[in-house]
Amino acid sequence: MDVNAAVAAAAAIAGVLTGVIAVLAFRWSEREQKRPTRTSLHTDPVLPPGVDTVLSVLRSSAVVLDEADAVVKASSAAYALGLVRGGKLSVEPMLRMARDTRRDGEIRQVELDLPRRGTGRGEALAVSARVAPLGSRLVLLLVEDLTEARRIEAVRRDFVANVSHELKTPVGALSLLSEAVMGASDDPEAVERFAGRMQIEATRLTNLVQELIDLSRVQNDDPLEDAEPVRVDELVAEAIDRCRHQAGAKNITMAAGGTADLHVWGNRGQLAAALGNLVENAVNYSPARTRVGIAARRLNAPGGDMIEVAVTDQGIGISERDKERVFERFYRVDPARSRATGGTGLGLAIVKHVVASHGGEVTVWSAEGQGSTFTLRLPEAGVARDRALQHPDLDDPDGSDDLDGLGEEPGRHTASTPPSRPSSSYEPHPAPEVLP
Repeated sequence: MDVNAAVAAAAAIAGVLTGVIAVLAFRWSEREQKRPTRTSLHTDPVLPPGVDTVLSVLRSSAVVLDEADAVVKASSAAYALGLVRGGKLSVEPMLRMARDTRRDGEIRQVELDLPRRGTGRGEALAVSARVAPLGSRLVLLLVEDLTEARRIEAVRRDFVANVSHELKTPVGALSLLSEAVMGASDDPEAVERFAGRMQIEATRLTNLVQELIDLSRVQNDDPLEDAEPVRVDELVAEAIDRCRHQAGAKNITMAAGGTADLHVWGNRGQLAAALGNLVENAVNYSPARTRVGIAARRLNAPGGDMIEVAVTDQGIGISERDKERVFERFYRVDPARSRATGGTGLGLAIVKHVVASHGGEVTVWSAEGQGSTFTLRLPEAGVARDRALQHPDLDDPDGSDDLDGLGEEPGRHTASTPPSRPSSSYEPHPAPEVLP
C-alpha cells in the first residue's frame, strides 16, 4: 500500500509540473507573438484611406511607389502606357524623380517624350509627369498623355499659317494692282486691265473667306438636327446648274444618269454644297471639250442600303502620292492650276466633313492623264433616319474631334483609294439623261 501511494503521489506531482510547464509555454508563446520582430517592422505599406478610390476615378495614369521603389498601386492606364513592367516603374527619369521627391518631399513636374511600345510606329509619346509625396513612406506619380494635345496644337499652327498665306496672296495682289491703277490713271486701257485683275483677286478672296466659313459651319453644326429626305436627282441638278457657266466656257459636257427616285437623309444645303464642290472640281480640272458625268445608284449593304453618287471627269488625274492628301485643307494637286481657276484648297475638306457627319464616306479613284472619280456613299433616307432616331446623341459619326474645325493632320482622313475603277461603280450609266 505504501508503495502504491508513493507512486500515485509521484504521478500527481508530475502531472502538476507538466501543467505548470504548459501554461508557462503558452504565456511565453503569446508574449513572443505580440513582440515586434524585424520582419514585422517592414510590412507592405497600406494606402491611406480614400486614396484608392480617388486614383480609380482620375483620368491621369497613376502609380504609387513604396520606399523600395516597388509599385504598390497602378491604374490600368499606367499599364497601357507601358509605365509599369514587372511590378516596377519602367521609365528611368520618372523613377529618379520619385527618389528625389521621397528624399526631400518636394513636388516635381516634367514633360517627357517616351518611345511607343508595341505599336510599330516611330512617333514618340508625349507625357507630363508629376510626382508628390503620399504620406511618410509612399510617393504618388501622375502621368498625363499630351500626345493628342500636341498634335492638335501643331495642326492649329499649320492651319493658321496656311490661312495667313492664302489670305496674304490676294490681299497683296489687290494692293499692287491698286497702285498700278493709280500710276496708270492717264491710260484708260491699263486702268481697265488692272481693274479686271482686281475683280478676279477680290472674287478669289471672297471665295476663300466664304469657304472658311462653310468649313467651320459643317464641322461645328449637327446636320441631322434639321434633317429631311433629300432627292438625289435634285442635288445633281443643282450641282450641274452651279457649274453650267464654267462648263460652257470650256465646251465641257455635263451628263447625269443612274437610278431615279433615290433619297438620302440629311441637311439639304450641306449635301448640295458637297456634291457641288465635286462637280466644280471636275469641271475646273478637265480640259476643254471633255465630259463630266454624275451617276447615282443604290447599293445593298449589311447595315442598310447605301446611296452612291459618283462624279467622273476626264481631267489631269491625281498621282498616287497626292491621292493620300487631297482631302487635307489647302492642299492642291496643281497649285498653279488651282490659282488660275480660283481654287482655295478647301472644297474637298468640306466634302469630307459633310459626308462624315451624315454617316457616309467619300472615296477617290484616279490615274494621271486618265481622269478621276470621286464617289459619295450615304445611307438611304429610311436607314439614316432610323439610325439618327436610335442614336440622337451621335453628332460626330466619323469619331473625329476634327480639332474644333481648325485643322487636320496630314494623312488622317476617311477617304480611301480603290486600286482600280470598276465600270459598274464609278462610270456614269450608258446614254445618261442630260439635265436641262
